[in-house]
Amino acid sequence: MPAYVLGNFLIYSCINAFTPGPGNILALNTVANYGYKKGRPLFGGIFAGYYVVQIICAVFVFGVSAFLPDMLGIMKYIGAAYILWLAVHIALSKPAVDTAEESASFMKGFLLQFVNVKIYLFGITALTGYITDYSVSFWVLLLFEILIATIGTVATFTWVGMGMLIRKTYQKYYRAINLILALALVECVYGMLK
Repeated sequence: MPAYVLGNFLIYSCINAFTPGPGNILALNTVANYGYKKGRPLFGGIFAGYYVVQIICAVFVFGVSAFLPDMLGIMKYIGAAYILWLAVHIALSKPAVDTAEESASFMKGFLLQFVNVKIYLFGITALTGYITDYSVSFWVLLLFEILIATIGTVATFTWVGMGMLIRKTYQKYYRAINLILALALVECVYGMLK
């Protein structure tokens, strides 16, 4: 694989991972609302889900690409509904430490990634756009998907850091910030369905 192809793959991966998406927005909102310590289970779920979804993408690209369009079509609408639910939840949420354990759960972060169509499309597009011209070996595809998940994890940690920086401001202006985050999620759904 030529170096410029690898470079383009990395640029595409970084841009895709660092742009707002459901996982990044939920991580930012959670840390701003509940703090890092109480948000850790959710972050762990987001990270674990990211790796599992990217492994699934490697399997899809390797062997079941014939079924992919139908499955992505179904996942797109399930994902859109879940992301809209998150948008409403974020828009209506208040800083409330009492409900942090329930709201910031590992399962919530983990399941989000399974309906997060952005990361499916990200993983599949990265492989088919940059890698499969040079290798269709399962192990090569898996290696690049693990790299994508690692870049995504670093990106989400960056969003967590941003949430920690704005925590005091969030406590004061949570309504406006939640509305902006909710609208960003609605934009994610719009981009997904257009």
